[in-house]
Amino acid sequence: MAYRIRIKPQAEKALGKIPNPHRRRIAKAIDSLARTPRPSGCTKIVGAENAYRIRVGDYRIVYEIEDNVLIVYVIRIAHRRDIYRNL
Repeated sequence: MAYRIRIKPQAEKALGKIPNPHRRRIAKAIDSLARTPRPSGCTKIVGAENAYRIRVGDYRIVYEIEDNVLIVYVIRIAHRRDIYRNL
């Protein structure tokens, strides 16, 4: 069963500022979360109940999974040096 993807406005705004070749790879990774919300290489974020991150080159995607309603919420998209600030 496929999950629905919801992108928070902050993450959508950040995605729009990323250069195009990277943006396409990130969008493809987000789309793949609908089929596999916990792909190989994903890491659970310490201190968060159901938050995970995946790597896409130098960028990171932080998201939460709601298994009971089959939704993946993309919380943040940022460069690896900035992703964990104020998380």
